Amino acid sequence: MMIRYLFILLLGFAVLPLTAQTNKEIRELEGRNANLRKEIAEADELLQSTRKTVAGQLNAINTLNGQIAQRKSYIQALQKDIATVDREMSELRKTLNQLQSELKDRQKLYEASALYLYRNRSIQDKLMFIFSAKNLNQSYRRMRYMREYSTYQRRQGEEVMKKQEQVRTKQAELAAVLATKQELLKSQEEEKKTLDGQEKERRALLATMQKRQKSLQAEVNKKKREQERLNARIDKLIAEEIERERKRAAEEARKLAEANKKKAAAGTKTTASTSTAASKPSTSGTASTASATTAAANTRLSTNFAQNRGKLQRPVLGTSVVVGHYGQYAVEGLRNVRLDNKGVDIQTKPGTQACAIFDGKVTGVFQLNGMFNVLVRHGSYVSVYCNLASVSVKNGDDVKTRQPLGVVYTNKADNNRTVLHFQLRKEKEKINPEPWFSK
Repeated sequence: MMIRYLFILLLGFAVLPLTAQTNKEIRELEGRNANLRKEIAEADELLQSTRKTVAGQLNAINTLNGQIAQRKSYIQALQKDIATVDREMSELRKTLNQLQSELKDRQKLYEASALYLYRNRSIQDKLMFIFSAKNLNQSYRRMRYMREYSTYQRRQGEEVMKKQEQVRTKQAELAAVLATKQELLKSQEEEKKTLDGQEKERRALLATMQKRQKSLQAEVNKKKREQERLNARIDKLIAEEIERERKRAAEEARKLAEANKKKAAAGTKTTASTSTAASKPSTSGTASTASATTAAANTRLSTNFAQNRGKLQRPVLGTSVVVGHYGQYAVEGLRNVRLDNKGVDIQTKPGTQACAIFDGKVTGVFQLNGMFNVLVRHGSYVSVYCNLASVSVKNGDDVKTRQPLGVVYTNKADNNRTVLHFQLRKEKEKINPEPWFSK
């Protein structure tokens, strides 16, 4: 009993500072999931269609498809996070078991040293041990041994307390990680229920639309005609811009050739006349320098843009969901309904501004069917922003990344549906924008 009392007393009064351990990965995981939940919740607000017309129903299907894809992606992210938490819990349990084993070893050593001190606790015992030595040298060694053993015993007590604190810390970390896992599992179940509801809603809407196949096909054909007109106008503007660049390069090359001829001819004149000519500014020399500078700037901008593949933000400020993907694809659940999209359709909230995805120059602003459309060149790449109600830039303007270009059109007849059509080109080549966006 005496040994146990001494053990508890020492543990109670000793203080050992220990830096609290934190789990950075778990904190980042919680923050990321909080942001994803917020995005999902905001995206849910975008599904606000009257669905009275075929156009409204088709738009609603596109929005639902986008949200379902977004929610499935979120559920996959939750599953990965749960696997990460499981791995973290496994590591924590291993560390905890090791610390508890080390604690038991320390406790045994401490109990042994405490028992020894208890049995030799009196001053007389210590003095008898020292003075019973055969000579003075042995007495000195016994005295030093007593001091060192006392120090050793104190250190054993400190080590026990240190290990106990580490065990408590790991237990707290394990409990926190377990709570995180429970929250993730709860979120996953909630998202699965919501997903089931959305898929049920989509099936019901598809069943209604299939009964209106003729009207649906007419609406799809109308959309295709509008897309063809838009793409033809974009193609024409880009072709004109490429031709202007070609002519500028050809003209600058011609001026450079003429400048070289004049320079060669000037070499036959007197030194004085050469000196006088050299003192005058050369227009053609300036043009060739400007040409080289422009070409270098375009190359640099193209390279920088290409290096940002997978890192660019979506071309809207605020909440958004992709409701129309790039390329030819069938609308899931509808017979004979194929869409051909040269870009992506991004639904957002009313009043949202379209913004530049990268530094560049505005090379085209035009209207079609009452909507504004903006082209921005990034070296050899061109980004296109369509379906704007108004614009805040003009042709020739330099723009910066995330700079607003105009307000996305809101269709009040379709319960304020707000969709930006976005395209990405490399010169005349149409490319899929989605791989360029950050996840």
